[in-house]
Amino acid sequence: MNKYLDYSIAYAQQRSYLDDLFSIYPTIPEGLRDIDHSIWIQIEDSFKDRNNEKLIKNLLKLDLFPIKDSYVAYLRRDPSSVKRNPRTINRLAGRIYDLGLDKLYERCSEPKETNRKIGPLFNNWIESGSLGIQPQPLSIFENTTNDSILSASDAEKALFAKKHLNYHKDKGLDFLARFNGKYVIGEAKFLTDFGGHQNAQFEDAISTITQPNLQAVSVAILDGVLYIKGKNKLYKRVTSYFQNENIMSALVLREFLYSL
Repeated sequence: MNKYLDYSIAYAQQRSYLDDLFSIYPTIPEGLRDIDHSIWIQIEDSFKDRNNEKLIKNLLKLDLFPIKDSYVAYLRRDPSSVKRNPRTINRLAGRIYDLGLDKLYERCSEPKETNRKIGPLFNNWIESGSLGIQPQPLSIFENTTNDSILSASDAEKALFAKKHLNYHKDKGLDFLARFNGKYVIGEAKFLTDFGGHQNAQFEDAISTITQPNLQAVSVAILDGVLYIKGKNKLYKRVTSYFQNENIMSALVLREFLYSL
């Protein structure tokens, strides 16, 4: 097994993993969402009048729809479909009436989910100099041979990697650096739970490190539930199919980089 993957699993099991990880991913919930007062008045009126169509139309104006339903995204993208699909509207409205107005307001004003705001936190940690080097803009990074971390947008990092490192994915990169003359590229993910979107995040990181013919060291900087020993699929995959790949916690990334 890759020793930094082994270190990461041991760290998660034996040390204050979550406490230490909070320095990288300080997932503090934001305050409640603001709801436009004029829209809320219309929602209240249509709720009290049991006007299903107006109720759904007004709720679709908010950032957060109060119930999870597979058909809501379609209604948002094609507002004219509200009128054409009365049974769907009646079904959704029935679920909303069951909530009551107080619970409805609470649902519509919930804070954004923290896992949707995690992306920039890793970059903030890198930019703070926690790896022992202050990241540098492209103009300096590409004109020095010293150990260096590129300070740029994800898209700019990907563009550099495509130009110089044979990187072919159509998405940005979370990390690009050079240590001991070796380029390092990486994707950083905090996997907060199993299934769905989190599995897709895992696959995204894996596809980066398994891309053939890269002219760089590739790293999947993964944290979260994948290090929980047991029968979960993520743990089984990293310790079997990908046990020799550079998969590691951000908490051991510094040691890895200085070992190159």
